[in-house]
Amino acid sequence: MSKVVVFDHPLIKHKLTFIRDKNTGSKEFRELVTEVSMLMGYEVTRDMALEEVEIETPICKTKSEVIAGKKVGIVPILRAGLGMVDGMLNLLPAAKVGHIGLYRDPETFQPVEYYCKLPHDVSERELIVLDPMLATGGSAVAAIQFLKDRGAKSIKLVNLIAAPEGIKAVEEAHPDVDIYVAAVDEKLNDHKYIVPGLGDAGDRLFGTK
Repeated sequence: MSKVVVFDHPLIKHKLTFIRDKNTGSKEFRELVTEVSMLMGYEVTRDMALEEVEIETPICKTKSEVIAGKKVGIVPILRAGLGMVDGMLNLLPAAKVGHIGLYRDPETFQPVEYYCKLPHDVSERELIVLDPMLATGGSAVAAIQFLKDRGAKSIKLVNLIAAPEGIKAVEEAHPDVDIYVAAVDEKLNDHKYIVPGLGDAGDRLFGTK
């Protein structure tokens, strides 16, 4: 079953308050999302494998550790996921970045892929999927399946805010994918927006309506 990690760090809680505030403008919103994404990345990468190497300090030779194992891929779900990329890249500057674009069919309400560009070696990478909001879970479930269809074997999902319904949907569809969220909110409203949430993350990031 999926591991669900909910962050309780004071800095994340503090910054998330201002992300939620409707009076926070786009510039500050983007900066805060970047900062929280970087703080979350610290925990998301906690289980990365290490290997021992020999180096020479100004004093002597010694053994120390560096990241080993699979390379990392960062995959934002367009368009709101773009707001979380820079924070992750601050920690993982060598990571490759892929993109998945989805829209919801107005008749079937099912996610439809309109864009997908991924590193060629996606099957060899640890993939971190980014989307600020995990509401119904439809987009996340579809994006993860698209990655698996292209050979991905190691996937983590990172969201700022999640509804219980979204977490349940991902757990049921992809029990092998761990979920990292800064907060789990109360519920979805009749329009499938997270309550209390933060509104439309894409609009707030990019200043659109």
